This record gives sequence, structure tokens and C-alpha cells, in this order.
Amino acid sequence: MFPILEKEQLAETVYSVIVQAEAVAKRAIAGQFVILRLDETGERFPLTLCDWSPEEGWIRLVLQVVGRSTHKLSRMEAGDDILDLVGPLGRPTEICDHGHVACVGGGVGIAAIHPVCRALRQAGNRVTGIIGARSADLLILEEEMAAVTDELVLTTDDGSRGLKGRVTWALEELLKKESADLVIAIGPAIMMKFAAAVTREFKVPTRVSLNSIMLDGTGMCGTCRCEVAGKTRFACVDGPEFDGHEVDWNLLLSRLDQYKEEEEIARSLP
Repeated sequence: MFPILEKEQLAETVYSVIVQAEAVAKRAIAGQFVILRLDETGERFPLTLCDWSPEEGWIRLVLQVVGRSTHKLSRMEAGDDILDLVGPLGRPTEICDHGHVACVGGGVGIAAIHPVCRALRQAGNRVTGIIGARSADLLILEEEMAAVTDELVLTTDDGSRGLKGRVTWALEELLKKESADLVIAIGPAIMMKFAAAVTREFKVPTRVSLNSIMLDGTGMCGTCRCEVAGKTRFACVDGPEFDGHEVDWNLLLSRLDQYKEEEEIARSLP
């Protein structure tokens, strides 16, 4: 059992939970994730690590309510137990001194990019953060991101906070003004696709974290397969980070839409 220590609502459908998980906290590295099963009848689902404390033995997860399991987790409170929590999983972010790194986070992807920014800055990089959401009330972790970046650019689609527009627009404006040695983008697949399109134009190496559907986290089930550089890869063991310029985005988006349709059908069943 993994007890929930704290729970906080960050936005309308976005929640933060701090979970006691000593073994995971001691081994966690930026870019990795865990797979949860809330109870014996629950499904497995992945969440990227937002923060952790090896000394105190806790991890922080940020979730958006999109299906049955995330809805159930959002209803749990401090003192409740999660049945299974496996991790850390996935290949961690490659951390070294690249120079100037632009880190782009959209929606709940902000939570995933937070530890990446921190690790890159600790390695000596100058880190520019670009984070965005549809509106100010959906923009999360602003203070946490400001603490791990040298410069933080805020965007909202409706202009209610920061720059009006999308994070990809802010990224393009940044690259017009100054060079970057690396861009890391985490968020909705469509956002990462367009971020990669922007950086391709400026010839900037780009990494993305693929939020594919996952089940076992070992590469055995094949659910999270994607195509990168013309080859089949599995996001759970080969990723989740890949070269954004080599991902087959149309195939990935098609697969994600298929799962979305199946989830909607499942919800409609009695």
C-alpha cells in the first residue's frame, strides 16, 4: 500500500497528490514515470513524476481528470491508500551542460517538465521555461517553475495571463530573438507536434515526451508503441523521450484518438 500524504486541487480538473513511496523516491530521475493501480478492480495508468524527496520518501504526482481512474484518484484524500505503484520507469532525461535550453510545458505537461528544468539548471544550463494553458485558471505550478528556470514565459490562449497565444508561438518568438542549443517539449501530442515543427525550421535539436497509453510498463503488451525514425518503439521502455523531429506524429495522434473513442464507448456502457 502507498498512502496519500497530501492532496491539492491545482485547477478545475487538475490535482496534485503526494504519496509515500520510499523506494521510488530514492531512485527517481527527471523524466521518469510511475504506473498506478488504485485498487484490485482498477486499471493500470501512468503518471510522470513531478517532484520527490529521497530523504523523506515521498513523490509528487499531478493528474488531470480524463477517465475513470484519474477521476477516482481525484476523489481520494490524504490517508487513503493506493494499492500498487511501480517505478521509477522509463529512460530518464539526458542531463548535461548543453548551454541554453528552452523547456516548453503545456497543460499538465508543466508538471512533467518541472524536474527536467531543475536538473538541467543544476547541471549548469541556462534554462528558459515556456508554460501555457487555455486560461489563467488552468495555468499550474507557476511559482515552482519560476524557481527552477532563469526566465519564465507565461502564455494563455485567451490572454488572461501572460502572453496571449499558444506556447508554440512563444517558442517561435524566442528562437527568432536568440539561439537555443536544445528544446524539450512536454504536453498534449498536438502541441509537441507543432513545437517540433517550429524547431525544425530553426534547426534546433528537440526532445519530446510521448504520453502514449500504457498498461504494463515493460514493453510486453505493445500498447504504447509509436514510430520514431521509421522504426517501432515502445514509449515505456525506449522512452518516454524521443527526438521530436523523428516521431510519426500523424500515426501517434491517430492511435490516441482511437483510444479516446474506446474510452467514450466504455463510459456509455451500463
